[in-house]
Amino acid sequence: MSNGYRQNGGVIGTQNSFSAIAKGVWGVKENFINRAPLPGEVAGEYQYTTVGSHTFTVPTGRNFITILVISGGGGGMYFVNPSSNVSYRMNGGGGGALAWKNNVSVVPGDAYTVIVGGGGSQGAYSAGSTAGGTSSVTGTGITMSCTGGGPGRYNATVDPGIASGGDTGGNQRGGQSVGGVYSSGYGSGGGGGGPGYSGSSTYSGGTGGNRSFVISVPYGPSPGLNGGGGGGAAAYSAWYSLGGGGTGMFGEGTSGAAGINGVNPPGLAGGGSGGGQATGTNYQIGGLYGGGGGGSPNQTVNSAVGGDGAQGVVRILFGTIQARAFPSTNVALADSDGNVTVI
Repeated sequence: MSNGYRQNGGVIGTQNSFSAIAKGVWGVKENFINRAPLPGEVAGEYQYTTVGSHTFTVPTGRNFITILVISGGGGGMYFVNPSSNVSYRMNGGGGGALAWKNNVSVVPGDAYTVIVGGGGSQGAYSAGSTAGGTSSVTGTGITMSCTGGGPGRYNATVDPGIASGGDTGGNQRGGQSVGGVYSSGYGSGGGGGGPGYSGSSTYSGGTGGNRSFVISVPYGPSPGLNGGGGGGAAAYSAWYSLGGGGTGMFGEGTSGAAGINGVNPPGLAGGGSGGGQATGTNYQIGGLYGGGGGGSPNQTVNSAVGGDGAQGVVRILFGTIQARAFPSTNVALADSDGNVTVI
């Protein structure tokens, strides 16, 4: 009787009996070499940081993705008045919103539309500031959308953006720019902080405060929650306020501290989860990502205008099934092993 033998784990024939038919039926070496990679064998990610519309095509061998979406913060409002004795309540912009969705089943080659929302623009009382831009990911089986933070307004509480389409617990709102009972004499409102990653609070970003606190009215800024950015503060002089802190895109980390009210200049709000702080000449531009811009009640006094809101961002991750998941499981930049594409 002839003795069989194995090569690379598969029986390919018998001794002294090599037929073309046997080799074609039993040979497995070629199939092993040419097989498609298993889902998530190599970690990696795409970062969409450029404002505008993009197309994401699922790469070969990828059957599951994890998605993070953050929208833009709203722009702050300012007022121009030649009298240094007038200080109108011009609020900052609301913080953006955040949504995440884990282990989404996809098909290689399928295309998805990715939109990165810009920050809202600051504006004068006569013209108006604008809301932050909506960020989204849409396509087969995915409809995720985060509207931008509201625009700064006169003597009104400004709301953050609204998230939808994420997993349970993965739809979060940024912070408000809080109004007050005094329409004049007590200054502008700071920008709302960028959104956090988890929790059941209505607003996970910090509240942008205003100067009403000097007469024991509780309208000071607040810290972010669950990795959200801190709320922007107002100067004791009442002539301007700062942007809110932003939210980082690398998963839930330390929450941003509230800005410091009542000092000149006000203390900067902290960025949540490694997010950015406010920038600009008077630190009125919201921090990356999703921080709302600060307001200014009297541009004539110190040349301060309202601050623009910060833009949003979209991040798409690959990895072993159920091994990379927001809010904080293996979603750090280092977990992508250097396989990062920035667009």
